[in-house]
Amino acid sequence: MVTARKVTDANNEEQQNTDTFTDSSETAGADARESDTAMIAQLVAEVDRLKLERDQGVDRLARLQAEFENARKREARERTDFRDFAISGAVEQFLPVLDNFQLALGSAGSVEQLRTGIGHIVKQMEDVLRGLNVTPVETVGTRFDPRVHEALESVDRADLPDHQVFEEVRRGYRIRERLLRPALVRIVNNPQQKEA
Repeated sequence: MVTARKVTDANNEEQQNTDTFTDSSETAGADARESDTAMIAQLVAEVDRLKLERDQGVDRLARLQAEFENARKREARERTDFRDFAISGAVEQFLPVLDNFQLALGSAGSVEQLRTGIGHIVKQMEDVLRGLNVTPVETVGTRFDPRVHEALESVDRADLPDHQVFEEVRRGYRIRERLLRPALVRIVNNPQQKEA
């Protein structure tokens, strides 16, 4: 009986070992599943966080693009307003000149009176231009300068220096230092000075 009891005890011990192994492997499997579930939850949370960051970045980019477009439109509108303001200031100064031309056209005076009136209007217009910093280009008596003069004709004359402007055909103008229109002039061609 002792032998049978030893065999039974051995069988019981083996059963306990098997049960312990089964319990520990089930516990290990449960731990692994819990670990996998936790890792999946972390990954899902990370994906959600990244999606939120992406959506915030896209939203910020859209806002910045809209702000840039609004700033560009505002700058163009301000530039147009400034140009209109500057032009209106200049035009306002020319309106009295235009009024005087219209009065001169409607006058019934003599030719001499009309000529005198036109002379006054020209002086008035020159004053307006001077007020806008528009000045005439110097011509007659100066040396020809291709930067500010445009030669219409070269005339042979021995009494004046070579390349001197002797006649202004059309007045040139500059605003401050910038040339608006070159003066159209006739210049001297002195063959005697070329030979010397």
